[in-house]
Amino acid sequence: MSERKTGVYLCSGCGIGEAVSMAALEGVAKAEYKLEAKTHACLCGDEGVGIIKADIEAGVNQVVIAACSSRVMTDRFGFEPIQTLRADLREKVTWSHPAGDEDTQALAEDYLRMALAQAPKIKAPEPWQEGDFSTRILVLGGGVTGLTAAKEAAAMGHDVLLLEQSDRLGGRACDSSKRLPHTPPYAQPEPNDIDALVAAVRGQSKVTVRTGCSVTKTEGMPGKFTITLSDGSVEMVGAIILATGWRPYDATKLGHLGYGASPDVVTNVEFEAMLKAGKPSRKSNGQPVKSVAFVQCAGSRDPDHLPYCSSICCATSLKQALELIEAEPATNAYVVYEEMRTPGTAEELYRSAQAAGVVFIKGKVKGVGANLTVTVADELVQEDVPLSGLDMVVLATGMVPNSTNPDGEALEVGAELLVGDVDPEAPIAVAGYCGDAPAAHVKRTQAAAPGGSLLNLQYRQGPHLPVLHDGFSDSHYICFPYETRRTGIYTCGPVRRPMDWAEAAEDASGAVLKAVQAVRSASAGAALHPRVGDLSYPKINLNQCTKCKRCTVECPFGAIDENAETYPIVNATRCRRCGTCMGACPVRTISFDNYSVDMLSTMIKAVKIPDEFSGKPRILIIACENDAIPALDQAGIKHNTWSAHVRVLPVRCLGSVSLLCISDALSAGYDGVMLMGCKPGDDYQCHFVKGSAMAAERLSKVGDTLKSMMLEPERVVQVEAAIADADRLPVVIDKYVEQILAIGFNPFKGF
Repeated sequence: MSERKTGVYLCSGCGIGEAVSMAALEGVAKAEYKLEAKTHACLCGDEGVGIIKADIEAGVNQVVIAACSSRVMTDRFGFEPIQTLRADLREKVTWSHPAGDEDTQALAEDYLRMALAQAPKIKAPEPWQEGDFSTRILVLGGGVTGLTAAKEAAAMGHDVLLLEQSDRLGGRACDSSKRLPHTPPYAQPEPNDIDALVAAVRGQSKVTVRTGCSVTKTEGMPGKFTITLSDGSVEMVGAIILATGWRPYDATKLGHLGYGASPDVVTNVEFEAMLKAGKPSRKSNGQPVKSVAFVQCAGSRDPDHLPYCSSICCATSLKQALELIEAEPATNAYVVYEEMRTPGTAEELYRSAQAAGVVFIKGKVKGVGANLTVTVADELVQEDVPLSGLDMVVLATGMVPNSTNPDGEALEVGAELLVGDVDPEAPIAVAGYCGDAPAAHVKRTQAAAPGGSLLNLQYRQGPHLPVLHDGFSDSHYICFPYETRRTGIYTCGPVRRPMDWAEAAEDASGAVLKAVQAVRSASAGAALHPRVGDLSYPKINLNQCTKCKRCTVECPFGAIDENAETYPIVNATRCRRCGTCMGACPVRTISFDNYSVDMLSTMIKAVKIPDEFSGKPRILIIACENDAIPALDQAGIKHNTWSAHVRVLPVRCLGSVSLLCISDALSAGYDGVMLMGCKPGDDYQCHFVKGSAMAAERLSKVGDTLKSMMLEPERVVQVEAAIADADRLPVVIDKYVEQILAIGFNPFKGF
C-alpha cells in the first residue's frame, strides 16, 4: 500500500451539531491524531459526498466518517476501492443521550478516537484469487427437487452435473398416481407431470446427467470443489446442491397400528403405488377395497418415533381418498386425525374431500386389531370408538430426510446426530488427514450421522454435512435458509424440511440462487453470507503458530485444515470471515487485513478513562454486529436512552473476541466488560452458528484471569441480544452500570 493518507469527515446534521461540539471533535482529530477534520451539515448529501470524492482524487486513500450508524448510507459512503471507516455519532450518541451534556460530548469524542485509532491498524484487503475457478454446479439427487435445481441452474447459464444414485430420474414422484394440486383452483388431485420434467432436463444441453452414480470424495472449497465419483471420474465444480429427498418412516416400528400383523395395513407410500397400478385391492384376498381408514400422524408428532409433523401427510391422505372415491363413488373413506393440517391452498382440497363424502374423525388411534378394527379415542364424544368393517387401513407415515446414503444405518429418531463435547485429543478418522488434535479447551460440534456419507467431505470436522434436529440438514432458520455449515454446499427439498412437490420446486430455485451467488463470489474472492462481499480472509503467521489446532477445531464452517506438518491451512472461499479462529488463537497469530486482535485492543485503549475520583465509570460493551448493533441502532432511532458511561465496540462475532481483549480492557482501567451477542444453542440465531457459544465457553475460563488480577468475576458478563431488543437492551445496560458502581472502580485505573 502507498503512504497512508487519511481523510476525516464529521457530519453535524440529524441533530448531531446541536448535541455535541463539532469544534471539539475537530480538535481531537488534530491534537491527538495530527489529522485535519472537515465538518459538513449534510455529509450524505451531494455536496458532502462531493467533498470526500474531491479529496480522494487529490490523494486521500482512507476515509473516516463520523456521522450516522455504519449500517446506513453504505451506498453514499461507499468509495471503493478506498476503505471507509465509520464512527456512530447519531444513533449511539446524540439520539440516545442528552444534548449538551459533558458525558455525551465525551462519548462522541471517544467514538471518534476509536475510529481514528482503528485507521492505521488496517488496510484495504486484497481478494484471494489463486488459480482457476469453476462455475459448474453439482446437483445431487434426481427427484423433483434435483431436477428443478438442474433446470433452473442451466437456465441461468451455468453448466450442471446431475447425479442420481439409482438407475432412473424422477425419484419417488415416478411411483405416484397423481400429485397434490398446485394450480388454481387447488381443489382436486392433478396429473403426475414428472415425465415432462425429466424430459426437460434431459433436453438441456448444459446439464450432464449420470445415473447409478454417487460421490466417493469431496475436497476443496467453493469455486474449487474436486469431486471423485463412484465410476472413478474426477470433476471440478464451484458449488453443490444437495437434493437427496426423503424416505418413509420405518412402519415396522408401528406394530401397535397393525403394520405387519395384517397385510391389509399398508403405508401411504405403498397405497400410492396401488393407486398408480389401478384400483387398489386387498392384499389378503385380492378383493376390491370398498372401505378404507386413513390414520394420520402414524408415528409422527410422537416422541417415541418422529417428533415432528411431516407437513404433507394430511393432504396426501385427502388426495388418496378423493382418487378412491373418483374411481368408485360408493367407497367409504374415513380420515382419523388429531389435527387436520391443510394450510393455504390445501384448504380447497379439504373442502373437496368434505363435499365428496369423506368422513373425518377427530381423535387418536389407540390400536388396530387383526380384524382391521381401528380403535379411536374420539375427542368429541370423549370415549373409545371402534371403527370396523374396513377393507384396508392406510398409515400416513412421515418423511425422514435422506441425510445419509441408504446403505448405512437408517437415520431415525434416537440416532445421535450431533456429538458435543467431542474429545479434542482424540484422532479424527477422516481421509486425507493425519495426526491428532491436542486439547482445545472448548466444546466442538462434529457431524456424526450414521450411515454412509452423501458427499464424503475431506474436512477436519468429518465427512458428513452437519445436521440438527431429527436428521434435517442445518441452516440458520431465520436468515439463511438453504445454507449449511459447509460453505458453498446448499440443501433443498425434503432433505431440508418436509414439503410437497411444489414447495420442493420453489425450494430448489432458492438453493440455485444461493449456489450461483457462491460460485460468482468465490471467483471474485468475496465472502458469502453473512459478510457478503468482504474481500478479507484469515492470514496465519506460521512462524508464531504453536500448532495448538484451536483454529481448526473451533471453526464453525470447516474452513481450516492442516498440512502434513500439522500447521493450519486456510481454505479461503470456505471462510465466512467471522473471526472465530482469530478469537481462538492464544498467541494472536491469526488476523485479517481489516480485522485483528491488535486492532480491537488499540480501539479499546483509545478511549479516555476517567480516574476513580471522577465518579464516572467506563464500561466496554463488545457487541455483535449482526444482532446487538442493529438492536442498539434501533434503540437510538426510538430515542431510548442508556448510560453514557459505556463504550460500544462492534465485532464481527463474539466468537472473534480473544480473552486478551478483555484482559487488555481491564488492564487499561475499564470497570467492566459486557459481551453482547446472539442466543447460543442448537436452535441458534448466531449468524456464525456457534460464535456466542464459543464466547461463553471462553468466558467461563476468564475467572482465573480475573482472580490473578485480583478483580471481581462480576465485572465481566455476557448477555443475549436479539435484533428486536431495542427496548430491552438499554435497561440491561443501565442495570449493569449500577452493578459495576456497587462493586466499585477498577483498581488498575491510572496504571
